[in-house]
Amino acid sequence: MGSVPLGDDDPDAALRRDVGHLGGLLGRVLTEAGGDGLLDDVERLRGLTIAARDGDGEALEHASELIAGFSDERAGQVARAFTVYFHLANLAEEHHRVRVLKGREATDASRDTFAGALARLGDEVGADGVAERLAGLRFHSVLTAHPTEARRRAIASAIRRLAELLDEREIAEPGALSTSELDRRMLEEIDVLWRTAPVRTTRPTPLDEVRTAMSVFDQTLFQVVPHVYRLLDDRLQGERAGLDAPKAPAFVRFGTWIGGDRDGNPHVTAAVTGEAMDIAAEHILLGLERAADRIGRSLTLDQADAPASAGLLELLDRQEGVAARLSTRIGARAPHEPHRRAVLLIAARIASTRLGDELAYTDPSQLLEELRVVQDSLATGGARRSAYGELQHLIWQVETFGFHLAELEVRQHSAVHRGALEEIRSGGERSELTEEVLSVFRTIDRLQRRYGVDASRRYIVSFTQSPEDLANVYALNEIVRAEHGSAPTLDVIPLFETFDDLNASTEILEQYLTLPEVQARLEATGRKLEVMLGYSDSSKDVGPVSAILALDAAQSRLAEWAERHDLELTLFHGRGGSLGRGGGPANEAVLAQPPGTVDGRLKITEQGEVIFARYGDPSIAARHFEQMGTAALLAGSPSNEAVNRDGRTRFADLAVELDRVSRAKFHELVHAPGFAPWFAEVTPVEELGLLALGSRPARRGLSLESLEDLRAIPWVFGWTQARINLAAWYGVGSALAAIDDEELLREAYAEWPLFRALVDNIEMSLAKTDARIAERYLALGDRDDLADLVRSELALTREQVLRAHGATELLERRPVLQRTVRVRNPYVDALSLLQLRALSGLRTIDPEVPTDESRRLLLLTVNGVAAGLQNTG
Repeated sequence: MGSVPLGDDDPDAALRRDVGHLGGLLGRVLTEAGGDGLLDDVERLRGLTIAARDGDGEALEHASELIAGFSDERAGQVARAFTVYFHLANLAEEHHRVRVLKGREATDASRDTFAGALARLGDEVGADGVAERLAGLRFHSVLTAHPTEARRRAIASAIRRLAELLDEREIAEPGALSTSELDRRMLEEIDVLWRTAPVRTTRPTPLDEVRTAMSVFDQTLFQVVPHVYRLLDDRLQGERAGLDAPKAPAFVRFGTWIGGDRDGNPHVTAAVTGEAMDIAAEHILLGLERAADRIGRSLTLDQADAPASAGLLELLDRQEGVAARLSTRIGARAPHEPHRRAVLLIAARIASTRLGDELAYTDPSQLLEELRVVQDSLATGGARRSAYGELQHLIWQVETFGFHLAELEVRQHSAVHRGALEEIRSGGERSELTEEVLSVFRTIDRLQRRYGVDASRRYIVSFTQSPEDLANVYALNEIVRAEHGSAPTLDVIPLFETFDDLNASTEILEQYLTLPEVQARLEATGRKLEVMLGYSDSSKDVGPVSAILALDAAQSRLAEWAERHDLELTLFHGRGGSLGRGGGPANEAVLAQPPGTVDGRLKITEQGEVIFARYGDPSIAARHFEQMGTAALLAGSPSNEAVNRDGRTRFADLAVELDRVSRAKFHELVHAPGFAPWFAEVTPVEELGLLALGSRPARRGLSLESLEDLRAIPWVFGWTQARINLAAWYGVGSALAAIDDEELLREAYAEWPLFRALVDNIEMSLAKTDARIAERYLALGDRDDLADLVRSELALTREQVLRAHGATELLERRPVLQRTVRVRNPYVDALSLLQLRALSGLRTIDPEVPTDESRRLLLLTVNGVAAGLQNTG
């Protein structure tokens, strides 16, 4: 395939070169695989969609005619070609981003770097204030499986191998033999990528999803996290970094719902939850064991030059007491190297912990205690760089990952608990579902005894609508305790999702606090409490504008409520990767939060393709952690809180009007008779339910008769695939048009961070929306009245978003993103037209028994559109 025409004025010449080179290699592979005819068909379609974007009014129709003439085999090949192209383009963009990050000066003082944030915060609160905020800093990332994640793990692995080759090519001498060899290997990998089935033929199991997430930890996160702490410590200590005890806290924590989230997923059982944790623990304990062994072997410091402290000698005596034979064997190899002996014995005990034998540590605190004894001995013995170098990295890894890697959080729907409790209290025979509910508590108990309480203590109740919904979990836990003699320690976390539930949140929590189990946990944790906020269902409930404003108001009420009750509140944001689900630039969203709601503690969900986008490359992962850490620090700075407070106060009346008009407009559409079946007609959402994309069912019923049948994620995914992106913007145009004071809108955009973030996210979504392609999807339905509502609101929203910040075209103020979206859109157009062919084929027959050809083509295009848009749902 040809190179991407980024334009002569494109400053990213290196990116253009990489995309062109990879595209040329793909063209060679296509020619080898399908002859000149395949490449010609791809190029003809590409040329037509580019021409359509350039103003040729007939080109899009000609592109559709070309696709209609393809055989089933050719249509699938062309879809695969465009999909592979997007994988390569995404790889090139990631590679360029890393290039830019590495080229950045270490003294960069922008506010989203540690250097810039610390300087700014120091000016506002002084050194003591900075130290206090650092002590409480926490970024908690919770990984979740994506029910619409389209990319296979095999595809991700092939892309990662290509990334390594691209890295090597970056430093190879031009014209050298090594360059030719690298190109040969890249051709081989692209050929593998082309010939690997891009979509799954069977639905992945929850444990498949667990293993996919493990690849991110193994390849990136285990090594990146301590380097992020080191970057922060370097900024804090300057020339003393590595010589003094670190000041940087281990501020990152990981959680996971993969294998624990059973809400609507019958495939997640108690047995799956237990195995998911066992898999994660195996990975982290093996990582810690290898790190300790490597460090131990490097600590060849002689007793004469780095004498052992009394504490270290006591530790060696204790180690010899529990592992005499092993201690003797290690001591024989290193008789005058006490620190080496101690750390190698620590590595052996970590191995025992992994295997569960007699030398095992009971919990991570035991391991940390021994590592700190070694560290203190090295420091007092004069080997300060050894004390605070790689050994400190290991300490940070234990503090971050524990023995469980990521805390396994359990989530279940409130109605399930209610039904189980009613059944148990009736005294009759218990159903299989109720026994499964109780088994979950027993599994959590086992995991806590095996890996520590922190391995799995958070229990999230989705659709929390009353205090009883939370009390029911504690009641079930006590039933388990009474019947089996033990039960886990739990922190039961409400998840407020709908508009009404967000508004009722503080009233529900007021009664929740009276539960004796809650009071006991508050006393044990220093009055720490967590509350989760759902972005997906609130947006599906009242539309994007009203949902964002409702979430903002709910957070303010919750923060004020927590302060009255002397609680350390952490708000857990159920943000998605897509714009319709609270996505967009995460650090900007954090800085736009209401005063007092972050306070240095940030917890968010990260899903599906977002996980790989943020954590697939070490440099990008490190940058993400830096941005999240600095955002959490600065969100609570006096200046940032003042800006948000003033914006919310000054533009309160504007918010009321935007909420009123946008919600009414949204409800006019979604509450119209027959809307849900029409939505299923004009998007591929029904067909998505037939595809093997994730372990969780996309919807709750067999047919879509109301939006309540549909989970929030496929609601967004369906609109995105149809290139309409309605979930992200509908109602916004009418709301903005109702404000006749243009200057007020401009001032709100400039001075109210929440409004600016809202407008920017909608603008990005609109840039990835295409009215011409959308029109073809709308034509699949038979409701011109509903289609007219969408058409008119889309046009109005584009006009009003530009009006709100005074631009003449979308993304005008973000030229790099604008150029990227413009370049990608014609290629996505090609895949959308191919998808429309697939939908036509599926809908001419029984949709429950689709033809293999049409079903396969749909799968290919879903995969490709997801790769092209990069904000899928």
